[in-house]
Amino acid sequence: MTRISLTVNGESHEAEVEPRTLLVYFLREQLGLKGTNVGCDTSSCGACTVLVDGESVKSCNQLAVQADGCEVTTIEGLAGGGGLHPVQQAFHEKHALQCGYCTPGFVMASVSLLTENPNPSEEEIRQALEGNLCRCTGYHNIVEAVQAAARAGA
Repeated sequence: MTRISLTVNGESHEAEVEPRTLLVYFLREQLGLKGTNVGCDTSSCGACTVLVDGESVKSCNQLAVQADGCEVTTIEGLAGGGGLHPVQQAFHEKHALQCGYCTPGFVMASVSLLTENPNPSEEEIRQALEGNLCRCTGYHNIVEAVQAAARAGA
C-alpha cells in the first residue's frame, strides 16, 4: 500500500492505495465520486476525463499514486454557488447529450480547452474533443455547446 495526499474538488484527502489503483477507481470507489465514468479502461472513450492540476486527463490511464500532491477536479467539483458551471449550462441549453454517460468527460475536456483557448474555432473544438467518444449524438450539439460556453466566457 502507498499513502497519497491530494486535493479533490477543493477538499484535501489522504488515503492508502494499492500502487496499481487507477485514478478513476480511486475517485469512484474510495471517494464516492460517481460522475467520473468508466467507459473503456483503455483511454479511448474519454468518459473518465478529469482535470489534474488544470489539465485534461483520462483517469483510467493514470494511477492514483501519480496524482499524489496534485489538485484533481471532477464533474462534481465544477458547479458552485448553487448554479451550473458555464460549460455545464451550455451543454444543458444546447441539448448536447442524450444518454449522458459520456457527458462528464466531454464537459471536463471542454473546460480544459476553454481554459487554454477561450475562443476556439469549430475545428479547434473538434480536435480538442476527438479523444472523447459519444455513441448517441452526432457531436453537432456538443460543438455548439462549447461555442456557447466560450461566448459566455467560460
